[in-house]
Amino acid sequence: MIAIRGIDNVLFTVGDLDAAVEFYAERLGLPVAFRRDESGIALFRLGDQAPGLLVRRTGEEPRNVTGPRLWLEVADARATAEELTESGVTLLAEPFPVATGWTVEIADPWGNVVGFTDYTERLTV
Repeated sequence: MIAIRGIDNVLFTVGDLDAAVEFYAERLGLPVAFRRDESGIALFRLGDQAPGLLVRRTGEEPRNVTGPRLWLEVADARATAEELTESGVTLLAEPFPVATGWTVEIADPWGNVVGFTDYTERLTV
């Protein structure tokens, strides 16, 4: 059996590295851990955790929202939706309830979906 130790990084493909850095760093506020233009990659920090979001340039054109989904925990998904809208990011839909609270999703220009979910409703088992 393979012993999984944890998550290394989440990888998204993007068509333009400059546009991806502008989207993730400027619009979403993710800190850039490093950028290697010669390799066509950039890594963004995801909170205080070691794993990050790695984007890799492929030259692909923007596409429909069919890419992978990455959900990140936030304190309040509905407040996050307001902040995203104020910064010019289009929501895929209004925030929606999930078992643990609320979630809102956005997509980058290449169809990679980032969700912001909160734990305002604690499940009791």
